[in-house]
Amino acid sequence: VLPGVRLGYLMCDTCSDATKALQNVEYMLSVNGSLNIQCNYTDFRPPVKAMLGARFSEVSIAVARLLSLYMVPQVSCTSSSPALSDKLRFPVFLRTVPSDVHQTKALAKLMKRFDWNWVGVVYGDDDYGKAAFQSFLQDAEEMDVCLEYQEMVPHYLDHNHSMPRIKQVAKKIRSSTAQVVLLILKPELVEDLFKEMILTNTSKTWIASDAWSRNRPLAHMDGINSVGDIFGFTFVARKSESFDNYLKNLNPSLDTSETYNQRVAVWAVVYALKNLLQCNDSSCSGETNFPPWKRYQMTNVRFCFLCLLAQIPQSRCTESCRPGTEKKILNVSCCYTCMPCEEGTFADEWGTSLCPNDTWSLVGWTQCKPREESFLRWGEPYPITLVVSAAFGILLLLVIFIIFWVYRESAPMKRAEVTLSSVMMAGLAVSFASVICFMGKPDVHLCRARQMMYALGFTLCVSCILVKAFRTFLAFLPFGQLTHRGLGKLYMPPVIVTVLTALQGVICILWLIFDSPSIDNTPPSAQSMEKIIQCNVGHRYIGFGIMLSYIALLAFIGFLLAFKGRKVPQEFSETGYIIFSMLMYLFVWVCFIPIYIIKTGEGPYVQASAILVSNYGVIFCHFLPKCYEFEPGRLARLTKQLMVVHRKSDRKSVWEQTAQHEISDLRLLHNIPANQS
Repeated sequence: VLPGVRLGYLMCDTCSDATKALQNVEYMLSVNGSLNIQCNYTDFRPPVKAMLGARFSEVSIAVARLLSLYMVPQVSCTSSSPALSDKLRFPVFLRTVPSDVHQTKALAKLMKRFDWNWVGVVYGDDDYGKAAFQSFLQDAEEMDVCLEYQEMVPHYLDHNHSMPRIKQVAKKIRSSTAQVVLLILKPELVEDLFKEMILTNTSKTWIASDAWSRNRPLAHMDGINSVGDIFGFTFVARKSESFDNYLKNLNPSLDTSETYNQRVAVWAVVYALKNLLQCNDSSCSGETNFPPWKRYQMTNVRFCFLCLLAQIPQSRCTESCRPGTEKKILNVSCCYTCMPCEEGTFADEWGTSLCPNDTWSLVGWTQCKPREESFLRWGEPYPITLVVSAAFGILLLLVIFIIFWVYRESAPMKRAEVTLSSVMMAGLAVSFASVICFMGKPDVHLCRARQMMYALGFTLCVSCILVKAFRTFLAFLPFGQLTHRGLGKLYMPPVIVTVLTALQGVICILWLIFDSPSIDNTPPSAQSMEKIIQCNVGHRYIGFGIMLSYIALLAFIGFLLAFKGRKVPQEFSETGYIIFSMLMYLFVWVCFIPIYIIKTGEGPYVQASAILVSNYGVIFCHFLPKCYEFEPGRLARLTKQLMVVHRKSDRKSVWEQTAQHEISDLRLLHNIPANQS
């Protein structure tokens, strides 16, 4: 590689002491037996052009500070302290091993890989130990690895307090719950620590930094197998064939791969010299007595890790939480209790996560599921009951209408006013039909249709009932009162029914404009897997409240008018039926309102049931009693009552006119002569 150039070398033992190493460097750089200190290093030409070493980082740091003054390149094969990567402080330092920044990342990743989140660390108080420990702390935090303890020991091998401190650390390791211990120490200190472990028969899982991971004396200690498993981190190495051949006649140890990094360092210097000395295949033309500062870019050295595990030990502060539970941190992140997952979260073997959109989970679930949509389904028992009841009500109204139409000329039907009753039936039929709109998955159109149909249909029915109550009330007033005359002019059934129903129509239109019914977007309950799909009646309940209040007002007025005319003979009035049906309506809806507000998920059931009860109350009170004919024996009672009323006044009232018509109809129906009393 370097034709015509012969490399020499000088070896000095630093004795792992920085002061001794500096003394050696001065000797190597000396010219003519002395080190001539000059301010201008450009002409400084020592015989040694590059330094290889030292082994330990704290020694390399001390040497690098001195060599930086003279810009003499320094290449270390083992010093891995991150501090040496600072080119401002150590511009001429190079190394054939990676910084401990990479080693500590690998250490933390190894612990993360095998789920060791509860470990102990013992490190030396030298530059190597402290820098590597600080780097590991940062990496461990990122990997969620926690430290039960961190112990520091003196790095001087002959320190007076070394052994007492080693004994204290050994006691701490024995009493700890962490099963994994990281040792960032010199091999000699590790040997002392292991002797204490062997004496006390203590077994742990040990993680070796590169400083002692391939130390042969440690591997051959007596009783080393009793200390537990040891996982070592080191750098890539290969056989040095040329060095092996050189050593064949020297009977060396078979572990020559330890010289690989030194071989890399030498070849890095060689190839740098080849460029500097301008060497080709035959000769080198450059000046050999060059100043050291004319340094070079050394070859990049890559490294990798290889770890073979037969059985993975455990080292955790707390056992892993089973699926469906999550961590509740206590003092440190690795110590926790396992609690059931909250609603909307799930925990599997990979950890706790939030449920994705459109899914949910209950307490302690290991997965999220789509919520089940809840609404009045056609095939369920209660909705079927509601639909059948509504259909039966419409069928019953049809039968009653046919009976009324067939017997429309009879006295009972005339008194019931077939036309007005038919209008009532139409309103009830629309109200029954609104119940069907409560079935199935709702949309905005069904939400609006069900409310409008009920509002207009039942208002039409109640308006007709109010007309009947008004007629009875007029019959109760004395003939001569001015009030009777004024109110009598207002008795126009078609106009009253039309106006009252139209007012409800205006209310509904304003309701649709300003606070229209729509689909309820209220978030589902956290304790339920049901997503209730239902209609709301408006965000402020104003339109819905005014609509119901208007019907209630009409019903209450009808109730008052009927109650006022309750003394009119039952044969000529429907006061009892009106009072009972209106009280039933008011009672049902007074009970409905608080239930509807409190039971938000059961609103459709409650309102549909209230509509059915109100409709059937009107049918049983107003229509079914009319579906029979009066007996002939009742004619005498009607005539007698008519005479009593006639004697009380000299003018005929509306009630009397109705009675006269009914008596005339009964005579024709039963073929009774007019002169027969």
